Amino acid sequence: MKLNIQKKTKLISLIIIIFLFSGCDGALLNPKGQIAIEQRSLIFTAFCLMMIVVLPAIFMTIFFTYRYRDSNIKGKYSPNWDHSNKIETAVWIIPILIIGFLGMLTWKSTHALEPRNPLNSPLHPIDIEVVSLDWKWLFIYPQQGIATINQIAFPAHYPVRFKITSHTVMNSFFIPTLGSQMYAMAGMQTQLNLIANEEGIFHGISSNYSGNGFSNMKFQAIATHDFAEFNQWVMKAKKSSKTLLTMDDFYHLAALKNSYSPEFFSCVEPKLFKKIIHQFQMKQKVNTKIFNHMKN
Repeated sequence: MKLNIQKKTKLISLIIIIFLFSGCDGALLNPKGQIAIEQRSLIFTAFCLMMIVVLPAIFMTIFFTYRYRDSNIKGKYSPNWDHSNKIETAVWIIPILIIGFLGMLTWKSTHALEPRNPLNSPLHPIDIEVVSLDWKWLFIYPQQGIATINQIAFPAHYPVRFKITSHTVMNSFFIPTLGSQMYAMAGMQTQLNLIANEEGIFHGISSNYSGNGFSNMKFQAIATHDFAEFNQWVMKAKKSSKTLLTMDDFYHLAALKNSYSPEFFSCVEPKLFKKIIHQFQMKQKVNTKIFNHMKN
């Protein structure tokens, strides 16, 4: 009876482990971009180093519990023992070495994977300007002169240069299979460089809670087979019945809080992205002048 219970416990534990790891299959542990691959490598390296401390601690906890249980009359009892130079050395030196190595590894990786750094590639990057709204994403292609809602496309193996801002509260732009999330903040511009190592459709999300529609703030990132297929996607956007996206249209779009389906705009007002950022800078200047006037 006891043996059957142990078998059932092991089987349940195995099912739980498989279930937990299956949730990571399509994202962080199954990268499709060079940045995500390097980040996964960093996670695994750090995890293995930490297991050097964690696994012996778990083993000793189980072993001591069994070895010195009350029913074990053969267990050695040493009430006057209080110190061991060997144990003290191991307890302090091993964690110090691990922390030192992790610190150097993290410092090096942080600089190597800096999101603003351009990616080494002979191919010219694709520029995409990103604006987070309540609760959807607006994407502007300054080189192609189009804009989209909740869908982007770019050729595989081409570096993609994202410029990111927000029209409302702070948000976070994230394509898990390609790596590196980046915050979107009103009146500010952040930058993120990514690349897809293969074609496919990847899921983008907002990884920062921003309100009632946060859970629906998702988008498609399509990595096309080549640049010609990307151009076909651009031509599809240029044929959209929605023509010029102006600043007035942008305000109307921002007010539609429950519009989550992909949309395309065949033309975009020049420097729209800069105008979206500049509106908050102008408000800040006005508020500063009012404050200074009231203060005086």
